[in-house]
Amino acid sequence: MRRCPALLVSAPASGQGKTSVTAALARWHARHGRRVRVFKTGPDFLDPMVLERAAGTPAYQLDLWMCGEADVRQRLYDAASDADLILVEGVMGLFDGAPSSADLAQQLGLPVMAVIDGAAMAQTFGALACGLATYRAGLAMYGVAANRIGSAYHAQLLQQSLPASLQWLGALPREDALALPERHLGLIAAGELADIDARLDALAQAWSAHAATTLPPPVSFPLPAVDAIAPSLTGVRIAIARDAAFCFIYRANLDLLRAAGASLHFFSPLAGDALPDCEAVWLPGGYPELHLAALSQCHHLHAALRAHRDAGKPILAECGGLLFALNSLADRDGNQAPMAGLLSGYAVVQARLAALGLQSVALPEGVLRGHTFHYAQAWISAQPLAHASNPNQGPCKEAVYRDRRLTASFVHFYFPSQPQAAMQLFLP
Repeated sequence: MRRCPALLVSAPASGQGKTSVTAALARWHARHGRRVRVFKTGPDFLDPMVLERAAGTPAYQLDLWMCGEADVRQRLYDAASDADLILVEGVMGLFDGAPSSADLAQQLGLPVMAVIDGAAMAQTFGALACGLATYRAGLAMYGVAANRIGSAYHAQLLQQSLPASLQWLGALPREDALALPERHLGLIAAGELADIDARLDALAQAWSAHAATTLPPPVSFPLPAVDAIAPSLTGVRIAIARDAAFCFIYRANLDLLRAAGASLHFFSPLAGDALPDCEAVWLPGGYPELHLAALSQCHHLHAALRAHRDAGKPILAECGGLLFALNSLADRDGNQAPMAGLLSGYAVVQARLAALGLQSVALPEGVLRGHTFHYAQAWISAQPLAHASNPNQGPCKEAVYRDRRLTASFVHFYFPSQPQAAMQLFLP
């Protein structure tokens, strides 16, 4: 059993400022010499990039369905070994989704901080906070923070609206300079922002004006029963595309591949890197539609990938990797460019969301879980190997394609959901 102060940061809805507040908290505590470990509820890639930059420690995803309870408990147990504070950013509103942030908080005993956008309210702030705190029996609501306050007096009104049972934990002001920039899939990746550290320092400084100085209560994290990873990939060299076009990579996936004995070799298609000498290739998701010109000119890489496929060697292409694997890709403005030609078909990125939801896929190797989130529509001539199912009976049921050892789909797989199946995707 390990104990560590912990807090789940949630809100009444998306867009209230959870990421900004969690990042401000993480950077503020880190500047005070505390080691902060950060997590994100759900399958999101972009928020964790900001959180780990704010905390200076790796960020991992926690999802009771996609990751599994044992995996979630193992990551929190490991974090508690050397952390002074654990912060878990929620997803959507506190009770939204299945499983929800509230489900995670209750199942793991995490106290909750509610972030409420107070820009256009005063005493109603307290009413919203009370509603969140009492909606479900057994949920431990620790306190409340305000986002987008107009002044110190505004913050005082919001604080005074809270009952004695709910602590006032802090606030951020309504300033455009503190906003984290966004694009169609969410926040702009932290690595693309040259001033990300200045933004995070500004958030921490703004938070300091109203911050509660005490840590949340310690939470007990028991050691879960988790199977050891078999060294099935010992000696296998895996080439992984990683740059601004291929940036959606779960840290947990990399950890698993390394634990299985694989040697990971990162390369940047945008930088014109050649395909490393390898037995397997992973083309993760990202933003290929924002880099059409550069990716279309990677002729040697295209040829090397096709030769790798023709030799019967493993390739995993996920979402943006799938788009790159097709014959051509067009962005939202209609600009079209040739891609790698690993799979016969083409795709167009649209202005409207095309798919969103958790996914489970029964592959010949086993059942893998993950999620889908994209704006692209693809027309692929091959017959699907399988279709995903959605645990919430949602409409998104992505197709998975296979050509020899190439596996391609819009699904972002979470490898620890079924380690043996994931490892077999990369076995020569």
